[in-house]
Amino acid sequence: MTPSITLQLPEILERLDRIGVRLDLPGKRQEIAQLEELSADPEFWNDPQRAQRTMRRLSQLREQVEQWESLSRQARDLQELSELAGDDDNLQAELAAEVEQLAGQLHQLELRLMLSGPYDAQDAILAVHAGTGGVDAQDWAEMLLRMYLRWAQRAGYQAEVLDISEGEEAGIKSATVEIRGPYAYGYIKGEAGTHRLVRLSPFDAAHRRHTAFALVEVLPDVEDDTEVEIREEDLRIDTYRASGAGGQHVNKTESAVRITHLPTGIVVTCQNERSQIQNRETAMKILRARLIELKLRERQEQQARLKGKPSVTGWGSRIRSYVLHPYTMVTDHRTEVSTSNIQAVLDGELEPFIEAYLERQLSDLSLEPV
Repeated sequence: MTPSITLQLPEILERLDRIGVRLDLPGKRQEIAQLEELSADPEFWNDPQRAQRTMRRLSQLREQVEQWESLSRQARDLQELSELAGDDDNLQAELAAEVEQLAGQLHQLELRLMLSGPYDAQDAILAVHAGTGGVDAQDWAEMLLRMYLRWAQRAGYQAEVLDISEGEEAGIKSATVEIRGPYAYGYIKGEAGTHRLVRLSPFDAAHRRHTAFALVEVLPDVEDDTEVEIREEDLRIDTYRASGAGGQHVNKTESAVRITHLPTGIVVTCQNERSQIQNRETAMKILRARLIELKLRERQEQQARLKGKPSVTGWGSRIRSYVLHPYTMVTDHRTEVSTSNIQAVLDGELEPFIEAYLERQLSDLSLEPV
């Protein structure tokens, strides 16, 4: 074997063994067999919601086990082929390229294992809000919206703008996006917090340097959750005429919906759809996500208090700075990851930041099976 393969393959096999222990493969195979038996019951689909939850869990378990088995099989095959290749430089070069590809797939599996939160496998709802900075902040919010839409496209996710409130002069006041795909919430949840932009303002006649802020919220999109109960009597639902684009229909009908959750004071709005019923359904989806996120935050704060660690949330949690003047640099304040290629970041190249955040979280995880 060439030196690089000699070093890499044993390390890959050792990492796979550790992952296998962490996955608790015997336990997962047993659960798969139980769920398959349950899904074969003729009365299984009598409760559609329960059946869908069961099938999602079964799909996730199969994916984890099959991916580990596939990588393990590839690693063993490559080890055998490399030993048979001997001093054939061409064949060893081909095998080295395959080992590099396998190492990349293994890294992705290790990242996926960091997504062990209760909602990490779910879709996500991402909201962007303009903060302090006037028109610059609204323009910055629109830039962030574009960045996340580009990221979703790069990552193979489906993204749909559920609601948007445009600024009077430029940009947006706020926008809400649904991102659909496996582990969307787990990957994007680390983007929650305040994002700071420093640049020469295109809205300043003197072209002076301005600082603008925008808040990003990331919520788990869960269709049903036993921990969250939304009672009709806890809701105040108002309808009004939508503003912005939409022509005469928008101006003449009260299609926009505002829902206030009285116990928590959470307010959600939706006006993008032409139907009041559709807007209400979307608003309820966002409300459920906000209530689930509230429960998650309360749980995290309680755990932080028990561990004696400070918990900083909301506007005070500045996670990243984007500097366009007097130099160009994007810096994540939690991981210290930086890049001068700010245009690539604004075009959706967020993987270095997302992976660094997930790897940082790994230090807080126990070695118990997921």
